[in-house]
Amino acid sequence: MENTISIGLDTVWVLISAFFVFFMQAGFGMVEAGFIRAKNTCNILTKNFLDFCMASLGFFMFGYAIMFGAGNWFMGFKGWFLSGAESGANIPLYAFWLFQAAFCGAAATIVAGGMAERMKFQAYLIYSFIISALIYPIVGHWIWGGGWLADLNFADFAGSTVVHTVGGFAALIGTVILGPRIGKYNKDGSANVIAGHSIPLASLGVFILWFGWFGFNPGSTLGVGDGSLIARVAINTNLAAATGGILAMATVWRLFGKPDLSMAMNGALAGLVAITAPCAFVDPWAAIVIGGVGGMLVIFGVLLLDRLRIDDPVGAVPVHGLNGIWGTLAIGLFGKKALGVASNGLFYGGGFKQLGIQALGVSAVVLFVIVSMGLVFKLIDRFIGLRVSRDEELKGLDIGEHGMESYSGFQVFTTQ
Repeated sequence: MENTISIGLDTVWVLISAFFVFFMQAGFGMVEAGFIRAKNTCNILTKNFLDFCMASLGFFMFGYAIMFGAGNWFMGFKGWFLSGAESGANIPLYAFWLFQAAFCGAAATIVAGGMAERMKFQAYLIYSFIISALIYPIVGHWIWGGGWLADLNFADFAGSTVVHTVGGFAALIGTVILGPRIGKYNKDGSANVIAGHSIPLASLGVFILWFGWFGFNPGSTLGVGDGSLIARVAINTNLAAATGGILAMATVWRLFGKPDLSMAMNGALAGLVAITAPCAFVDPWAAIVIGGVGGMLVIFGVLLLDRLRIDDPVGAVPVHGLNGIWGTLAIGLFGKKALGVASNGLFYGGGFKQLGIQALGVSAVVLFVIVSMGLVFKLIDRFIGLRVSRDEELKGLDIGEHGMESYSGFQVFTTQ
């Protein structure tokens, strides 16, 4: 009887967390919509909406089997369409699947922002299904499904690598292949500001994401236990986000003379991404440091992309890609064996052992994602094309791709 109650409580907790993570789709949608122009808002929201649809089906048909099914060091081979599949935790299969499917959708939707305002909708749907059904699950198998990185004791509690590094570097290679938006860069290499149309909308999105992260990270405990682990993960998540926002604002204020809200918000998201891997393995003071570094890193990441003429409209690469790496490496610095990581981090006398494992793992994932997603995008470009026409980009993808406006009667025709 006691065991039945325990499983029931764990199941309810994981399902509620899955609902939180699902609601993060709305957060991603609001952030990305706010940071782009009005003429492309319907397009980006449609991509976010269909991301979860594609992820749900792709992860049901193929992804779960590849990620958690019995197989080899590279991928699983059992559990197609959940037939004969087993739960990866002490909860029913369907509850575990829904939680993991919500994570899969989050990884896929990161890319929408990095490739916003110029990618064909049809091409995006194909990409979304492939990353959900194949690419993301392979990385997930390596780390969470008993693959080769799991065997090395690579640590990633809630997905700085599995979710955010995958999404961030898929966005990077996608936007490099796609090229910058018309008017973003001048012939001398300098960048023009292409302002988003709604900071209030983006702000709402950040608050929704911050809220949803309390399901994303604490839900990854996959059980209630005595509550102490959930509590530690939750406080670390919150402290990292807060510090990331403050340090990002302070950095941009120092560099450019104004406390830019958009950068502060991306700083909070950077802190959340960075703490996602180590949230269970570090003390609160370390979470403050990890989040603060993440907030500063996102500012310098944005500046670096502009120097390289890589057009990332919402900051997907600095927020998710760079901070996914930083959060993963942070375990090798601040992780404590007493809190569940295999070896103490460098700052706790563990030497470079865990840090080396973390570096190897995240490097392998970055390389795999760049190569595999680069191939995917190139094939899509070859057969149906990745980018809309110049005329459609100038008029806006809302009209060109969907035949409708986000704001009725507000269609704007522009040359930039």
